[in-house]
Amino acid sequence: MRMLLARTADRLLWGARYLERAEDTARAVRAYGDLVFDYSDEMLSWEPLAAMTGGDGAEAVGEREVLTYMLADRANPSSIVSSALAARSNLRTTREVLPREAWQAANQLSQYVQATCSGAVERNLRDGFLLRVIEISRRFDGSVDAAMTRAHPYRMLRIGRLLERADMTTRVLGVAAANALRSERTRRASGAREDVAIDEVVWMGVLRSVAALQMYQRATRGPISGIAVVNFLMTYRTFPRSVQGCFDELRVLLTALPNPAGPLERLRVAESLLEASGHEVVEGAALDRAMEGIQGAIADVAAAIHHTYVGSLLDAPPDDDPGAPGGADRLAVSPDA
Repeated sequence: MRMLLARTADRLLWGARYLERAEDTARAVRAYGDLVFDYSDEMLSWEPLAAMTGGDGAEAVGEREVLTYMLADRANPSSIVSSALAARSNLRTTREVLPREAWQAANQLSQYVQATCSGAVERNLRDGFLLRVIEISRRFDGSVDAAMTRAHPYRMLRIGRLLERADMTTRVLGVAAANALRSERTRRASGAREDVAIDEVVWMGVLRSVAALQMYQRATRGPISGIAVVNFLMTYRTFPRSVQGCFDELRVLLTALPNPAGPLERLRVAESLLEASGHEVVEGAALDRAMEGIQGAIADVAAAIHHTYVGSLLDAPPDDDPGAPGGADRLAVSPDA
């Protein structure tokens, strides 16, 4: 019976989080860029896109500065290049538990992004770059899904993906959806009914940010409504990128791990906040505040998982391994099942 070391568990979780971050950022940038090009820089600025990442991103202004920050800024831990490098750094030391094709995809993503991210700021190269990032990330996930034993290493990878995915969906809701609600309300209050088509295109962009447009249309089979979009991304359980969908899968994975009581309790708190926020989706500022609360709750779930299965990080990352979180070499979980 083999045991999963805390260091391995930690690096699998963070490697998966960084891969998801790179993919989700690429989706958000691509969807928002399409929207800006449809309605011109005069109608939509690039600043809300940078605000999704939080931190120093809110200070970036203008297309080139925002896109440099999100695609190619190595000082930004949420940029695509930083995320790809950190994913490779973490997964490099866990190759023995990964399918060969999955490691090759993570390594290829890092090499590709390093070589091309600077040029991807240019409009004529951007879409190809973003599509390639998404495609390689999907290939990693497909390799894991098709060829990895459903044991604790697999569960830690999935948990990392889901934590990051839920967090990004709340950021899309808290920034893009909240701004769309404010704009929609202003236009309708002014009686500018000719702008209803703009609302629909904006909400389509929100859905595309999380690869949800087609599944939303199949689920609702009606016109695109702001409130319906927000509810779909928050609580539609069978859509795997909704916040509730991520929470549901997290619960299944955590239940399969030993001693899950602490993480499950924090997950229940996050679900309670999500349920309560369903009454606040009609107003942009309230939605933004609610999503910030849920982001904090997701961070608490991640902290509880770390406390339960990893413990204190005693080692600093080696100088040649800047993306690695470090970690004590003690046993993280009971034998692989």
